[in-house]
Amino acid sequence: MILKFLRLLKIFTVVIKYGLDEIAMSGLQVPRTARLISGIFFWRRITTPRAIRLRLALEELGPIFIKFGQVLSTRRDLMPPDIANELSLLQDRVPPFGSDLAIAQITRSLGAPPDQLFASFDPVPVASASIAQVHFAKLKNGRDVAVKVLRPGMKKTIDEDIALMYMATGLIEKLWAESRLLKPREVVAEFDKYLHDELDLMREAANASQLRRNFADSDLLLVPEMFWDYCSSNVIVMERMHGIPVSQIDRLAAEGVDLKKLSSDGVEIFFTQVFRDGFFHADMHPGNILVSVEPETFGRYIALDFGIVGTLNDFDKDYLSQNFLAFFRRDYKRVAEAHIESGWAPRHTRVDELEAAVRACCEPIFDRPLKDISFGQILLRLFQTSRRFNVEVQPQLVLLQKTLLNIEGLGRQLDPELDLWKTAKPHLERWMTEQVGWRGFVERLKAEAPRYAHIFPQLPRLMHQALERHAQPHEITNHEMMNRMLHEIRRSNRMLGVLAWLAGGVTSGLLLAALLNRFGGGA
Repeated sequence: MILKFLRLLKIFTVVIKYGLDEIAMSGLQVPRTARLISGIFFWRRITTPRAIRLRLALEELGPIFIKFGQVLSTRRDLMPPDIANELSLLQDRVPPFGSDLAIAQITRSLGAPPDQLFASFDPVPVASASIAQVHFAKLKNGRDVAVKVLRPGMKKTIDEDIALMYMATGLIEKLWAESRLLKPREVVAEFDKYLHDELDLMREAANASQLRRNFADSDLLLVPEMFWDYCSSNVIVMERMHGIPVSQIDRLAAEGVDLKKLSSDGVEIFFTQVFRDGFFHADMHPGNILVSVEPETFGRYIALDFGIVGTLNDFDKDYLSQNFLAFFRRDYKRVAEAHIESGWAPRHTRVDELEAAVRACCEPIFDRPLKDISFGQILLRLFQTSRRFNVEVQPQLVLLQKTLLNIEGLGRQLDPELDLWKTAKPHLERWMTEQVGWRGFVERLKAEAPRYAHIFPQLPRLMHQALERHAQPHEITNHEMMNRMLHEIRRSNRMLGVLAWLAGGVTSGLLLAALLNRFGGGA
């Protein structure tokens, strides 16, 4: 309890030091409270812009609050632009923890000290973040590996700080009703889930394994192999990747890497993850991306750090593709209809009003060449417009928008003339073709065929059981029995007709799928 009080006192001191109370109340109708606080802390002279003060305060409060700032920077649908931009500058500039603690964590998690597990182990970390740090090592078979070690005691620290955050949001909501528009409790809840997911390094290893499998046959992206015998919730060991950080453009150019192709490949990788796999790396800032200059993999991207991934179902992918295509056709009515059909906008929303709002928000974009249009900014404008119509922005789409902004920034840094629309359009159109046309119908039929084959032989037994359920144990009159028999005969005839129709349809579908598969029609 004393430790919690001291931590709360530390937070309060930082809040006052950087004038975060003034930030919290800016734009809210609490002038008396603001004047009272300003009078109490009369010695403060606040001249630094609010966004910079917020970033500095989070850095001083430590790793958990730095991570919170990073998450807030992705919520551009909730945060003012100046704050979101400044928080995006937060990096994991966290001092490494001691080598003795890292060795103890490895020993506890893997059952033996590093000098027994590895042929060599470098106790000096090569990277340190708020959640974990990385050491280089060599397996006994000679493979170079990277060892990622979770910071000791992180769960306890996170739980304590998250509890204080919940307490603070509750207090803010009671004092200032207008603050609920920013959904502080929902933001903290999202952060809570996100952090606890990152605490399980086995989840990160599984994410990497999935992404590696998705791009196993690709010549665009490399993903490190996970060594499962050396993986646990607190420690994971992966293939050490060699490459040049993608932000070091001069070095890449000196090595002969085609920057225009690299830029286009990055966009293609992203849209492949989104529209083909529905599974995407959601933390692709330059610090997590290398470029290989090895002869056999020259010019390929290398992905690192898989703690944050996004997933999209077919519904999400259909929503995105329809919206992107409608945007670039300036079909704002279709954008509005897609929002209402998806259920994200209330059913009573007037299509013409939402259409007009989207048009006013996005029409100015099209005064610029297509190559200068930002997909990420389109999504951001869409989210901001949607708030006026009580549309709940889906977390997976917020992750997507944040990742898309990263990809766009990276792509245009490599090639200022990159035409994002030209690169992305084939992926969007291919997705629509696969989902809407005959090709999509055949693919879904082939996917469902095993289920039909399993259910069809059971239909006679299921029909017989359904008829038996109507049998009554008590005595009934001949007239009642005759009526029930006639009813069941008519019902059975209808059911048999339906079964015959289903059997014909399933059989025809299976034959069609088989023929198309045999002669290449499903390709």
